[in-house]
Amino acid sequence: MEREIRMKKATKFAAIALASALAVSVISAPAANAAPACPKKATVTMLGTIKPEIQDQFLNAVAAYNKSQKCYTVKSIPGDRKLTFLQNVTPMYAAKKAPTIMYDLQFLPDMAKRVMDWKGTKLAAAAPKDLLTAANIGGKQVGVPSTVEAFGLLYNKKVLDKAGVDPKKITTRTQLEEAFKKVEASGTGAIRFSAIWWSLGAHVTNLYFANASSTHEGRLKVLDAMANGTKKLTGDPVFNNWLATFELMKKYNQAKPNLADTEYAAAIADLAAGKAGFWFMGNWAEEDLIKASNGGDFGIMPLPISTNAKAYGNTSISVGVPGYFMIDNQQSTKEQRAGAVDFLTWLYLSPAGEKFVAGAPKDGGMNFIPVYKGTKLKATSFMAREIATYVKANKSIEWMNTYYPGGGQDLYGASGQKLITDKIDGEQYAAELEKAWKGAVKTWRGVKK
Repeated sequence: MEREIRMKKATKFAAIALASALAVSVISAPAANAAPACPKKATVTMLGTIKPEIQDQFLNAVAAYNKSQKCYTVKSIPGDRKLTFLQNVTPMYAAKKAPTIMYDLQFLPDMAKRVMDWKGTKLAAAAPKDLLTAANIGGKQVGVPSTVEAFGLLYNKKVLDKAGVDPKKITTRTQLEEAFKKVEASGTGAIRFSAIWWSLGAHVTNLYFANASSTHEGRLKVLDAMANGTKKLTGDPVFNNWLATFELMKKYNQAKPNLADTEYAAAIADLAAGKAGFWFMGNWAEEDLIKASNGGDFGIMPLPISTNAKAYGNTSISVGVPGYFMIDNQQSTKEQRAGAVDFLTWLYLSPAGEKFVAGAPKDGGMNFIPVYKGTKLKATSFMAREIATYVKANKSIEWMNTYYPGGGQDLYGASGQKLITDKIDGEQYAAELEKAWKGAVKTWRGVKK
């Protein structure tokens, strides 16, 4: 499957960048780095493959890059998916075997001193400035974005059409339950509510923190109160609405909660086969859904947590940058860093590379939404077009999980798994969340660890 100036990354920034990326016009940008003279050949290692869901496509891109030039050899080295990024990379640094390229979101502040500054590179120049903000730590550009993603309620269009459900008309939690009932009445399970820790810990919780206030500063103040230990969640009407929505999805869950790693693939299979109408997840799942259904249409809609259609965020989806590429600056050689920059620039700015990044699943692409200036491929899938529609209508909410303390989403995910399996109730869940947040360093306010 995560912030000194990061506090400035409001949802509108990602929205503006995404709308621009999906526009019809093509903006010119610097061409990809030309293959440099290489008196010294270098092997460039990368921890992981961005995401396990697109592992095959990424490794195919690596193979294509390695064949395209003779200076650098890029190799992906596996990490332990049960550990956080920092837990994986810390022993590698201790053993003097740090990977050259790393990819993460949550631990950018922890890595700031260990990685190079991207300023002055062609790739950073081609990235929308607002998407660089979250990875600018103390004036140092520690990473560059991979794409933008959105999460909310995914749906199988064929199933909803059969049930007579129009997702555009669902603007309240009450209407959502009515839709669940209609889908069930049509002979299909209403929703797949996955008990995956990272989904519960980062994305489901985001819906509370993103809706907690209609202003960016107001949302940060909620984080302040959580860190200070003064926030009483059960006394917040927005949290109670969020909790009621959690319980609603539990009530209509099409399957028993599955805490194992098999849940993601199982949910893909069920939504694709029409065994469920909805699934709380993100657009990164679209490729697998299309493959599993042999070309079906899958959309995305907001998850309304309030019974008031006019409540902030009720008609918006969550949009943000899922992660940033970093390059080690402590244990890598000059040639390895040059190779890392060359590979990522080739991947995002060259015609050959962008086919892997933004290409359609049927063509072996990762189906990423293009964000870099000059990308000629445009989003063509049903879900990507829907995301563009929400963004252009200013119906997107912030990824507050960008500000979560390092390792925080793991704790929130563990508590979420207890809640979804009825090991604890809502009040106990709130207490665990408050405890996990208390004493957190306010990196969203520029406080250094």
